[in-house]
Amino acid sequence: MKTLIKGATIINEGLKYKGSVLINKDKIEKIFPYIIPEKIYFKTLRIIEAKGLYLIPGVIDEHVHFREPGLTYKGEISTESRAAVAGGITSFMEMPNTLPPAVTHELLEQKYQRAKEVSPANYSFYLGATNNNLKEVLDTDISKICGIKIFLGSSTGQMLLDDEKVLTEIFKNSTSIIAAHCEDDNTILHNMEKAKQKFGGNIPVSQHPVIRSTEACYRSSSKAVALAEKLNARLHVLHLSTAKETELFSKGKLQEKNITAEVCIHHLWFDERDYSKKGNYIKWNPAIKTIKDKESLWEALLSDKIDVIATDHAPHSLMEKNNTYIKAPSGGPMVQHSLVAMLEMSRKGIISIEKVIQKMCHAPADLFHIHRRGYIREGYYADLVLIDPNKSWIVSSDNILYKCRWSPLEGQEFSHRVISTFVNGTEVFKEGKLNETYRGSELYFENE
Repeated sequence: MKTLIKGATIINEGLKYKGSVLINKDKIEKIFPYIIPEKIYFKTLRIIEAKGLYLIPGVIDEHVHFREPGLTYKGEISTESRAAVAGGITSFMEMPNTLPPAVTHELLEQKYQRAKEVSPANYSFYLGATNNNLKEVLDTDISKICGIKIFLGSSTGQMLLDDEKVLTEIFKNSTSIIAAHCEDDNTILHNMEKAKQKFGGNIPVSQHPVIRSTEACYRSSSKAVALAEKLNARLHVLHLSTAKETELFSKGKLQEKNITAEVCIHHLWFDERDYSKKGNYIKWNPAIKTIKDKESLWEALLSDKIDVIATDHAPHSLMEKNNTYIKAPSGGPMVQHSLVAMLEMSRKGIISIEKVIQKMCHAPADLFHIHRRGYIREGYYADLVLIDPNKSWIVSSDNILYKCRWSPLEGQEFSHRVISTFVNGTEVFKEGKLNETYRGSELYFENE
């Protein structure tokens, strides 16, 4: 059955206009800009009246941790992908630090098969690089895997890549995007020892940005950028958190860059003042830092030094988060609320809604060369989201879909609400209800 989304306000490729979109099976067949078609002569046609609603491309989140396998008490591909589509995310790219970590193609294939079975969203997975799997990394089929993930900090224990020879070989010979978590391990350990001497075992969470400091981030990210420049590697630096790091990146069109940067919602939303109220619920690696850092991240995003907005969605149980600072793990859930959070920033005049769509939908598709996604274009997959810009709601335990059942944004009122999410032309989420039978597709990448 063909579907006509009729009379929406379409926001796409820097434009905002009234129009309609015709979906045929899994693709966008026809776009009707500035006009509302009165009659379309098809035997079967479903019409969705969308007057007063925004229609945008589906969000592509290129940085999530869905915790499967091995950590499924925190989250699963099934639960977190459902929360994602409820939040307007139609495609995700998941990180390798699970148990066991996805550092071989055999283990990676198991994740693909699991997503094929349970995910309503489209999916791809990163291969993790370690000191010992160089051959696996260099044998990657870059048309099927979104990228190589390297951890240059102690955030992930066993996956820390600190062998300089292996690192150089990856940057020199990999044709994949190298997605890097950049924090300097020695700096963090030194700062932690200082904090223990000062506070003993009762370190306050407000010390987190002191321990995982600006210097720790900059030392690592500047090293990665220098190596990428030297060896002409495709480097994508994840979750920038400091003003100083933004100096490493240049303005300009994403398609013309070899070195790119990501910022996450929590680094744009929170700052050091929020630790007193939110505590470990906003403990992330890299740490949420100062007001100045947040303001500089916004400036870099708006000037196109920063290319992509993602979530670093990383759920933990409430029991874990309610532990002491030293024992509480870093990370938090965000996929259900990332789009509406950015739309709230747009309503406040901090960023235009066209820029939100650019950074969350178009830019990930361009950066990873995703086949026919990220835009409302004829012939592209019908990954689409309908949003009511005037339907306020409050985040509460009753409407949180994460398996962990909490959010750092609990109690926050949002003015926009996701009404429907279409994945490959199928309405997988509508008015709070999920289509439990539909399964998304594997993403493919045009790297020729």
